[in-house]
Amino acid sequence: MASGAEIMVRCLEKENIHVVFGYPGAAICPFYDCLGSSSLRHVLVREEQDAAHMASGYARSCGKTGVCVATSGPGATNLITGIATAYMDSVPLVVITGQVNSWLLGRDVFQEADITGACESFAKHSYLVKDAAELPRIFKEAFHIASTGRPGPVLIDVPTDIQNQEVSEWHYPEKAIIRGYKPSTQGHALQVKKALKAIADAERPIICCGGGVVSANARDEMIAFARKSGIPVCATMMGIGVMPMDSDLYLGMIGMHGRENANLTMQQADLVILCGARVGDRAVSAPKQIAEQAKIIHIDIDPAEIGKNMPVDVPIVGDVRQVLKSLTEQVTDTVPEAWKQKVVDYKKQFPPRGEPRDDFVEPRVFIRDLSAMMEEKAILVADVGQNQIWAARNFNVKEGRFLTSGGLGTMGYAIPAAVGSKMAKPHRQVVAVCGDGSFQMSMCELGTLIQTGINIKIIIMQNGMLGMVKEFQDRLYGGHHIGTVLEGGVPDFVKLAESYGIRASLASSNAEAKAQAAQMLSCDAPYILVCRVDPSTPSI
Repeated sequence: MASGAEIMVRCLEKENIHVVFGYPGAAICPFYDCLGSSSLRHVLVREEQDAAHMASGYARSCGKTGVCVATSGPGATNLITGIATAYMDSVPLVVITGQVNSWLLGRDVFQEADITGACESFAKHSYLVKDAAELPRIFKEAFHIASTGRPGPVLIDVPTDIQNQEVSEWHYPEKAIIRGYKPSTQGHALQVKKALKAIADAERPIICCGGGVVSANARDEMIAFARKSGIPVCATMMGIGVMPMDSDLYLGMIGMHGRENANLTMQQADLVILCGARVGDRAVSAPKQIAEQAKIIHIDIDPAEIGKNMPVDVPIVGDVRQVLKSLTEQVTDTVPEAWKQKVVDYKKQFPPRGEPRDDFVEPRVFIRDLSAMMEEKAILVADVGQNQIWAARNFNVKEGRFLTSGGLGTMGYAIPAAVGSKMAKPHRQVVAVCGDGSFQMSMCELGTLIQTGINIKIIIMQNGMLGMVKEFQDRLYGGHHIGTVLEGGVPDFVKLAESYGIRASLASSNAEAKAQAAQMLSCDAPYILVCRVDPSTPSI
């Protein structure tokens, strides 16, 4: 005999899960009771949304499915933003929520919320469990769905009585068999042939690398394809880190906050190869204009993404890793030298911006200095706002990773995601970059750092403003700074850190920031570096 709660825990063990991130409550207590006698490590977060973000950072850093847990009602609803964040960025999560007893569903009892209904539009799939005997099948399916095809979050909502229900016999399935769910991976051979023909005919080709390349673990394949074809590469924000930033073929990030040379190259291309990129509005503001002047090849595992934002000439549905392998085997370098030279010239025309300052920390310069100091396989987690753009444009990803919330743009993402990332890769440097606004959205997780002993570094860009929104107000609303000034509402971050027993320092110039960053990176404990930034410093 085994209870539903015990089966849930054993299913996680069968999936080789080692850590879960969560926050307990009455409706999930049976599961927590069994969790205590298992091999799983539980990380207690301070707010449920951060459990999803931690699971996200964990999944993105190690390639496994992340797991987070919360109770019913507000516990579950607090997870929603984290679930939506993972869905937009195609991160594999299994989200477990407790629910009120099944015979009370629909009666609006204490801490009841229809979480499966609430998450319908941004969960890849969801289950409301009605029989504990179904739990092994459901868990096997959930992990399969979350991690295959286009990855995403899967929700399992388990009423308390189902967790307590006894099951006489059960076994964990060896594989999931789901009727109608068979993601295409290879890419149609005829479409690959059409793509090769388009590449051979192109005079001004460009590759646009998106987050799908990262999700497919296709970094090596992308580099090999770019080098063999000779085609220059730009990236969306989610595709940063796939191509080495010092490569002659790499142009940088495209979009409204992207590199000028990358945008110019995209605008003049006669062939655009979209690899795992949905080309949202922040990446390409006028996709139809690009499609009018260029032939479009779109490679994506999710057929719903192909042609959604930009008309496509050659659609290829398949795993981008497999498709790139096929293309690389057959492609040759037919890119005209004039186009290659123009791309190089564009890069020279637009050098990185910013000069060191003595009165403030110039953030763009500092990020470049920080990048030079960090290890080859270091992981940088950027929050959302100006700090995200400074990091995306100036951090040189070597053999490590650049993580951020790209699709939903969720402030407060960096610190919990960095915790999850460090749990996944404990021997790598992990640094979170935040603004003073976004830091205050998840600074409660400093308690989690201390309780777990997780050694991450946190950089706070303190300008006393919600800087990105302030820029919009300057540009579009006559400089009326309504609700964007933090002055008077910002704590002393150094003292705050010290109250948690965390080392911290304040830098007011680039020389100070560089010296303190070196000290921070050499520290074998959590560290917070606060950088005073001029509020007038632009995002780009």
